[in-house]
Amino acid sequence: MHRRRLLAATAVAVLTGAVAACGDRASGFGTDGRLDVVTAFYPLRFLSEHLGADAVAVTDLTKPGAEPHDVELNPRQVADISDAALVVYLKGFQPAVDEAVEQEAADRAFDAGSAVELLAAADDDHEHVPGEPEHAEGSTDPHVWLDPVRLATIAGRLAERLGQADPARAAGYTERAATLRSELTALDTEYATGLRTCARRELVTSHTAFRYLADRYGLTEVGITGVSPESEPSPQRLARVAEQARSTGTTTIFFETLVSPKVADTIAREVGARTAVLDPLEGLTEPDTDYFSVMRANLAALTTALGCTS
Repeated sequence: MHRRRLLAATAVAVLTGAVAACGDRASGFGTDGRLDVVTAFYPLRFLSEHLGADAVAVTDLTKPGAEPHDVELNPRQVADISDAALVVYLKGFQPAVDEAVEQEAADRAFDAGSAVELLAAADDDHEHVPGEPEHAEGSTDPHVWLDPVRLATIAGRLAERLGQADPARAAGYTERAATLRSELTALDTEYATGLRTCARRELVTSHTAFRYLADRYGLTEVGITGVSPESEPSPQRLARVAEQARSTGTTTIFFETLVSPKVADTIAREVGARTAVLDPLEGLTEPDTDYFSVMRANLAALTTALGCTS
């Protein structure tokens, strides 16, 4: 009889603990009291970690060094989305994430693109390759984080959403958003000063990812491929880009860190230019770097390639 009572008490304790654990997950807080936040890829993790500091536990869906455009989710990651207090993503950038958010966390998601006005994808992005799906009319360029001014606005809106999910610590999120805005404003000033006077203002890139940066600082981006870095440019597109590069006296063709530099090398050989890295910051590839260090490295590369004098 005593043994049966002991087993029954143990079963109740186990069940109670399981229910409590489920309650913690349902509330969106971990056992350490931190708010559970899931981010889709690096720039959104950067924002969430800066705004959240010690108050949040951030899980990123895109592994370091991985190309985020075509990320696929495993069951554990879908469960993370389902359990999170807030999912921070960019609608239209990662289809698998869009689908999981719609099914598992539609009422607990923050679309970074909803906080600012997005630029339309360039006409060249819509070049149709036979056998591949055509781009939808009215599609937008997702690479909004490369504009520090827009990113500061997104940070402010994200701080509001974090505060709604965690009212007790809302003031901290707001305070850190103000600090981050000041840092991004300083970065914007560095870019505006560094790119004010340049011998050239055409920016030839392997991947059309820098339209927001170009729009902010009065540059013109010429992309070899479109918004997706994995797309293959047609021979006609390669010829047009080479002609534009020659006509503008381009000395540098930029390629990025997460995809092959093959197309950039092809154009560079064609026009007698060199190649250099311009990082779209879709993911970090080097340790001890962050958004600010990579953006400043990009600025240095741009001022050299464009012949800028401050």
